[in-house]
Amino acid sequence: MAIEGFDYQGFAQNLAQQAQELIPKDFNDNQRNYVANTLLNFSLIAGQALNDDKELGFNLDQAMMTTQIIAEWSFHKSVDLIRSEIPQQYWDPIMQKIAGTIFEIAKNSFKQSLPQDQMLQLIEHHVKKTYIDCIGELRQNNLIDEGLMEQAMSQSNIDAMVQQQEQANAENSQQQTAESDVTYPETPSDIPAQNTPAQLAKMPSGENAKVLKLATLALLFQKMKQDKVQTILDRFNPDDASSVIKFMGIPDLNSKVDPYAAMQCLQEIKTNIPSPSGNISTAKIVNRIQNVAQYVERPQLEQMLKLERQNVKRLVFNALDGDYYEMAPRVANIIATHLEDSI
Repeated sequence: MAIEGFDYQGFAQNLAQQAQELIPKDFNDNQRNYVANTLLNFSLIAGQALNDDKELGFNLDQAMMTTQIIAEWSFHKSVDLIRSEIPQQYWDPIMQKIAGTIFEIAKNSFKQSLPQDQMLQLIEHHVKKTYIDCIGELRQNNLIDEGLMEQAMSQSNIDAMVQQQEQANAENSQQQTAESDVTYPETPSDIPAQNTPAQLAKMPSGENAKVLKLATLALLFQKMKQDKVQTILDRFNPDDASSVIKFMGIPDLNSKVDPYAAMQCLQEIKTNIPSPSGNISTAKIVNRIQNVAQYVERPQLEQMLKLERQNVKRLVFNALDGDYYEMAPRVANIIATHLEDSI
């Protein structure tokens, strides 16, 4: 039975159209067409597979999210392959393996009811691992030389875009007025929407960013017990608390806030508040990473982490020196697990 409301063809076309504006300007027509067509084709294949599979039982949100993640990574890794200068004849097999990896991880993650942030961490880890493994296989079969392999492995369009966004956010933050001057929306239509893939989406700035964060908190609070919500709201600025309560009263709020924009907001909120470690010991995380280093030489470890983000590298190499790089223990635990699975 088809997923009700899931127009995967229209959705895939929409994703491809949005990505057109983000394709690097220095790409020629062949390269631009490859990025756009790859994103479109894999989105269509994934969407149709999800829609037609009677065993999966995906709902609309799960199907759209999986398709959108595949579109996002199809964009980034096709850009990386083009930048790598690896011959085009090898691009499609690599992209097929990446898309298949995402599909399987997303499918299993939803079956196991994994939290969204853990699923995205898993997907990012395995996409990068699959990409590196494919490049390494080309080198092993003498289809590319050492220099081309190094060049290919150094590509990471997603990290480049995140860095650009962070720079833009830093510039925007300098221009923002004091929070007391913010005017809060009275109607749901004022909530800024984001409709691009997760890492392709640009977070709004200034007033819109504040509104989006409050709406995201309202979405979270709608699923919590009201006494706990009230305890949290008591610590808010009265105006902020009033705005959150207004948003919570909107029954279809989740349809007005893009899930990927909301996810980005939650990630930003998490980095700015203390995170309880729960039962996760930071000392144990350090010990686990040090244990991995007993089986992997440092140059090999550096190669494994080459495409990872800077905070991941800092966590690992600080741990080797016996120090814990400050990040949410739950996230650090996932990274340590991925590192153990990679050896």
